[in-house]
Amino acid sequence: MRLTREQRDSVTLRAQQALNDLRPFLEADGGDISLEEITADGIARVKLHGACCGCAMSHMTMKAGVEEALKRASPEIRSVEAVNLGVVA
Repeated sequence: MRLTREQRDSVTLRAQQALNDLRPFLEADGGDISLEEITADGIARVKLHGACCGCAMSHMTMKAGVEEALKRASPEIRSVEAVNLGVVA
């Protein structure tokens, strides 16, 4: 299923809120995250910043934290990719 522009806008708003809820936990460890885009195919592309870039736990953070939160907030999201780490959750 491809998302329309309006659907992507709605998903983006919900995904941003979910990331805002996660942000304090990432910032506590010197990291951060930004949403780069939601594709028409339902892929959320995020970028990790700061300590998250070199952290050995970034794969776990993506799978157990970011992907779970984004899919809960926006079930239209099929997968999550970290554009600067090559991580797909």
